[in-house]
Amino acid sequence: MVKVSGLFIYPVKSCRGLPLDTAAVDAHGLAGDRRFLVVTPEGQFLTQRQMPRLALVETGLTADRLTLASPNHGEITVPLGANTGSRRVTIWRDSVDADDCGDEAAEWLTRMLGQPLRLVHMGARFHRPVKPSKAQPGDVVTFADAYPFLIIGEASLAHLNDRIHGAGGDPVPMNRFRPNIVVSGGDAFAEDAWTRFRIAGVTFRNSGPCARCVVTTTDQFTGERGKEPLRTLATFRRDPADPTDVNFGINLIHETKAGTLHLGDPIVAL
Repeated sequence: MVKVSGLFIYPVKSCRGLPLDTAAVDAHGLAGDRRFLVVTPEGQFLTQRQMPRLALVETGLTADRLTLASPNHGEITVPLGANTGSRRVTIWRDSVDADDCGDEAAEWLTRMLGQPLRLVHMGARFHRPVKPSKAQPGDVVTFADAYPFLIIGEASLAHLNDRIHGAGGDPVPMNRFRPNIVVSGGDAFAEDAWTRFRIAGVTFRNSGPCARCVVTTTDQFTGERGKEPLRTLATFRRDPADPTDVNFGINLIHETKAGTLHLGDPIVAL
């Protein structure tokens, strides 16, 4: 039986994630996932692609506050309702309205990461549809790259790590790929072929493979970069439609906009 073996949210895009036993689903995805974003003073989004040290920012999330922490920079608490005004921000090709989280959060991030930064949050004016080629009416996304969910099978990672090991490299952990849902059971890359399926009453549809970037080469605890897993993925996971892309994991859109997922929930094909 294929079942859920991991659930993860990333409260601030590209910062440290949080494992969960139970995760609520809302219109945007897993509740609390990628609802905050680090931006330049001009509103341009930043990720580990440009700033690998974002991986060093630890996050905590409760019903009313976000916590940012670093061993060398202490911690700061940001109330979820904190709003010092609307700020227009750019994420990929989208321009959206977000709530600025204030100077204290901005100053903490600036000290920790060494350049002027702001923290923004999805507010009441935020609206970002999923790209039209994949969307149905009502499909929206947070500050995630493009889709509400990413799913990866443990068997897929084991297969990749066998190849990395065979080439003389060190295996990589699942956190390099920053999934929302991890599943156990089944064959390697079985998730590639799941067109529609259900978990605990929530229906998902496959929105295509996830093309991987340099973030996967970034150690999520040190911020240091290497060559794996992109070097090995390039030997057997190139996208047939665009060989410059290497794929690992599947993007998902949830058709059921509310529900609750749990560790151990089975995957039911539709």
